[in-house]
Amino acid sequence: MRGVCLPRFNEGNAYSIVLSSRFLADPMLRHIRRAALRVLKSSGIFKAVENSRWRRERLLILCYHGVALEEEHKWIPSLYMHPDLFEQRLEVLHAGSYAVLPLGEGIERLYRNDLPPKSVAITFDDGTYDFYSQAYPRLKKYGFPATVYQTTFYCDYHLPVFHLICSYMLWKRRDVPLKALPEFGISGPLDLKTAAGQTRVLQALVEFSRKGNLSEEQKNDLASQLAGKLGIDYSELVSKRILQLMRPEEIARLSYDGIDFQLHTHRHRTPLDEALFLREIRDNRQKLSEMASISTSHFCYPSGDYHLEFLPWLEKEGVVSATTCEVGLASRDDRPLLLPRLVDTSRHTPLEFESWLSGVGAFTSRRQRRYKAPFSPTARVQAARSQ
Repeated sequence: MRGVCLPRFNEGNAYSIVLSSRFLADPMLRHIRRAALRVLKSSGIFKAVENSRWRRERLLILCYHGVALEEEHKWIPSLYMHPDLFEQRLEVLHAGSYAVLPLGEGIERLYRNDLPPKSVAITFDDGTYDFYSQAYPRLKKYGFPATVYQTTFYCDYHLPVFHLICSYMLWKRRDVPLKALPEFGISGPLDLKTAAGQTRVLQALVEFSRKGNLSEEQKNDLASQLAGKLGIDYSELVSKRILQLMRPEEIARLSYDGIDFQLHTHRHRTPLDEALFLREIRDNRQKLSEMASISTSHFCYPSGDYHLEFLPWLEKEGVVSATTCEVGLASRDDRPLLLPRLVDTSRHTPLEFESWLSGVGAFTSRRQRRYKAPFSPTARVQAARSQ
């Protein structure tokens, strides 16, 4: 897994909450970097880069995952944002007169080399209910378009995603002492105060459900039993729609209102087997087409997990762009099926966010991409032949 993206929905790695190492950097280095950004902004460098030809030839694709319904932004701040913080981001875009473009238009104009100044596109991964209730009303308020990369398996279940809701509940009751959970095959003592302790219990629950070949309804019963052990009102969590995907009628409603829905696989996984990979794309596309008249030619790699083998498979399915979780501004030198984004999180200060909008963030980031630009037309052909 690369980047900061929602944990896989396939149960083999269901307990892997992706907390990217990029956010575990030396606090001193982060302090130095932020101090440098303050100097760069005060000296006018932000404005100079923002208005440069270099920035005009690039599209900043913003990536979000969730806007908290309850305390999700405290649980995984690298995935969830408080609603007020998300609105602050939109206000910065509005006040700065950034050209917020629909994703498809932005990518088309990027490769045509006719982007407007300060171009930005907004994307959301996964399509959880909080997009419908929290993000969409705010986007609509500012008149900003957005693309949702929608995974579809859980859309048919009015239930939370099993491993995520279990993880969330274990975090919420991290101060509750538990001796053991023998009915789930978990021996004690259990220490929920640490992330490692929570992960141990979560792994055991996922393994218990896997060995029992539990259905989604049975896994939901298991989550409800865990809630009882933790002293949590599970019915309240379910009624709040925390960690649930949008339902077909909600997706249809938002699509009618102009939200762009695109491919994110059906089961939130990217198998290295071509037949299984293509099945994920085709099932995802079929489900979206059943919900509304949705044209799907753009894709996002779930969990940021991608391999070069995927590129010809996506091309075979008529996919014209694919985004990663690797940080950067997209340029014409980037391969259309390996586009970078900025995964914006609660951990980014307003100054860091502004640095990426201006383009300065690209020069101050220490993060390396797996496949670097530039890719000349010749290099692209050679890469394709090598696969």
